[in-house]
Amino acid sequence: MRIALGVCYNGSAYQGWQSQLSGLTVQDNIEAALGQFTTQRVSTLCAGRTDAGVHALMQVIHFDTELQRDMASWVRGTNRYLPADIAIQWAYEVPASFHCRGSAIARRYAYIVLESAVRPSLEASRVGWVYRPLDIEAMRTAAQHLVGEHDFTSFRASSCQALSPVKRLTNIEIHQHGPYWRLEFQGNAFLHHMIRNIMGCLITIGQGFESPDWMREVLLARSRQAAAPTFSPDGLYFKGPVYDPAWGLPESTPAFDWLP
Repeated sequence: MRIALGVCYNGSAYQGWQSQLSGLTVQDNIEAALGQFTTQRVSTLCAGRTDAGVHALMQVIHFDTELQRDMASWVRGTNRYLPADIAIQWAYEVPASFHCRGSAIARRYAYIVLESAVRPSLEASRVGWVYRPLDIEAMRTAAQHLVGEHDFTSFRASSCQALSPVKRLTNIEIHQHGPYWRLEFQGNAFLHHMIRNIMGCLITIGQGFESPDWMREVLLARSRQAAAPTFSPDGLYFKGPVYDPAWGLPESTPAFDWLP
């Protein structure tokens, strides 16, 4: 049968999601834990790969197995072998036609940024940091240039392996809560470093170094050299994929209201 798992993790200690020879990735830890729980080798696929230092509120993975276990056992049994900063949140049996990546109709990210004269300490790695004041209206105006279907070559990492730079951003929301900023992104798919490169440009505009219309110039340039430097992965959270409700999977997990 095919099992889908919802996974939450703090990515600070890991070299991203994707398995590497070092074994220091989230996927390596999860597959090792599943292997210990099942006493079999288990290979997983994920809904969206995350970079080193990036967190996930609801990464969704799937794998096929012949073992019969109740869903609660998949959660508790796997978590027994996982480090404290990775935890399975839920498990569901899904049809063989379900694919954690291919069945997703959208993906969501959130960036949490601290605006402060002093760098974060208790929130280290869990928030990004800017020490100059940000202009929310300038950032919101700039963000609207990116909504819709565009060629996002200017925001694409040189190592990106996507077949096409054309993606569709359906929504960008920017909110301020005291010294904390929360920026949310939703789109059909994202290029490697796309969110971090967009953030670099939004922060540059928010700090007054460029006008909101500069974002459109960067987009139309279709050149990575036209954009701002890549923003830190600190404070970037993969909120998870969006699926058709017919699959019966949770929309979010765990509740992320604790984020500012």
